[in-house]
Amino acid sequence: MTQHLAAPTHTLDSTRPGWWRDAVIYQVYPRSFADGNGDGMGDLDGVRSRLPYLKGLGVDAVWLSPFYASPQADAGYDVADYRAIDPMFGTLLDADALIRDAHELGLRIIVDLVPNHSSDQHEWFKRALTEGPGSALRDRYHFRPGKGANGELPPNDWESIFGGPAWTRTQNPDGTPGDWYLHLFAPEQPDFNWDHPAVADEFRSILRFWLDMGVDGFRVDVAHGLVKAEGLPDIGGGDQLKLLGNNVMPFFDQDGVHEIYRAWRKILDEYPGDRIAVAEAWTPTVERTANYVRPDELHQAFNFQYLGTAWDAAELRSVIDLSLAAMRPVGAPATWVLSNHDVTRHATRFANPPGLGTQIRDAGDRELGLRRARAATLLMLALPGSAYLYQGEELGLPDVTDLPDEVRQDPSFFRAAGQDGFRDGCRVPIPWTVEGSSYGFGSGGSWLPQPDTWGGLSVEAQTGDPDSTLELYRSALAVRREQPGLGEGDAVTWLEAPEGVLAFRREGFVCTVNTTGKPATLPVYGRPLLASSGVVVDGDRTELPADTTVWWAV
Repeated sequence: MTQHLAAPTHTLDSTRPGWWRDAVIYQVYPRSFADGNGDGMGDLDGVRSRLPYLKGLGVDAVWLSPFYASPQADAGYDVADYRAIDPMFGTLLDADALIRDAHELGLRIIVDLVPNHSSDQHEWFKRALTEGPGSALRDRYHFRPGKGANGELPPNDWESIFGGPAWTRTQNPDGTPGDWYLHLFAPEQPDFNWDHPAVADEFRSILRFWLDMGVDGFRVDVAHGLVKAEGLPDIGGGDQLKLLGNNVMPFFDQDGVHEIYRAWRKILDEYPGDRIAVAEAWTPTVERTANYVRPDELHQAFNFQYLGTAWDAAELRSVIDLSLAAMRPVGAPATWVLSNHDVTRHATRFANPPGLGTQIRDAGDRELGLRRARAATLLMLALPGSAYLYQGEELGLPDVTDLPDEVRQDPSFFRAAGQDGFRDGCRVPIPWTVEGSSYGFGSGGSWLPQPDTWGGLSVEAQTGDPDSTLELYRSALAVRREQPGLGEGDAVTWLEAPEGVLAFRREGFVCTVNTTGKPATLPVYGRPLLASSGVVVDGDRTELPADTTVWWAV
């Protein structure tokens, strides 16, 4: 049942317009961040208790992955009620308290919105099944008769991102085989039919519900998937499963999605305090990503092209230039991200050879991966625009690649094809203390097992250690806030540098990055501000160590 609460006023200081243009936004995966009630599962009360830590880290906003009422078939991305909190995470009162506390600390709150699909336990879908063929509620999803003599084949050849057909056959109330319904992800996640006006009306109402609660914005899940090509045509070929392909698929990145976001932007603009929406839009090119952030649509879009770029100077420079160039005509900030809840942490990706994708099963060279991850973070935070951090990356956490099969919970792990199904490795609860049954995550263990080494990587262990990754992040975010040439902007000036090295200038600032495995000799550009590893300055020359980034004040 939907929970109700009197709407609060939006009390956050809103004196800085366009705050999102250079914001550093921290993703919290609630079930793995902090456990407030000791049941082994993270919750909103746990997040609330750790807000001072996030304030001290230096971030501007907190993005919360889904906490809505859900059967948890896909870790909350299967929503049964968009206006209720799942009991495993708390209550609507807990959400209200979290939002208020965050605002008092000067932190903004962004919540996940899942408009492409609902849970199969959503009231609309349950009634559509119960009422059978002819139910008006079936028009709010994609129900179709099957092909073949007896309708025994799926309506088209689309495949689920999680593997297998994107269609599941229903059973009629009388027990006979019925129509099929579309689900681009798990069968428990039926896709909405956004051509139906009731769907659009419902999500405009959901937006207002959470805006009235005081949230500062939305991260829009599968923002590219809402509209399907007319007639749901066959593709006629394989290789459908890649989220980031080279072609526009009939179920992804259809032009009709932009009308939806124009309507949403009007609602966001009605509210004070620069409320925003961020698109998770997997598109073939950064130019198509820019379509989502035109001035009358959403505010930001994740830069997945950057996330998937190898630790290589030429490749990085190319995607940086493409990203900035694509966003410049629409006046939107570029965004930069290295890790999230769906991909292998970058400390592990960079520990492996390039070309293995964003879900990697091997631990690789831990020392190399961490050194590159630290350097990559300083590069990212030096670029113009907004940056996203994923919980635990500030601790230098690697993916947990050796989880036994019996503890895994990623739904795609249990399917024959699709995503590799190893997302659990980046979702292991993060460590807060050196000791304890769950290293400070909570008093009742953790829903995924934590490695024995977790205590040494904890917040407690790293706080105060000038060489730790946590203190590097704290310093970087403080310098980023202090330096007028960092943050907002739409361009960098590239400087001459040796092969494998990047050097660029911004106002009063230079960033140098060595992506090679050997030291590089560079000029001294000014006063060293921060380095991801030790740097030696000798007169007017400096030796930039392998896999190292340095910030200079000039």
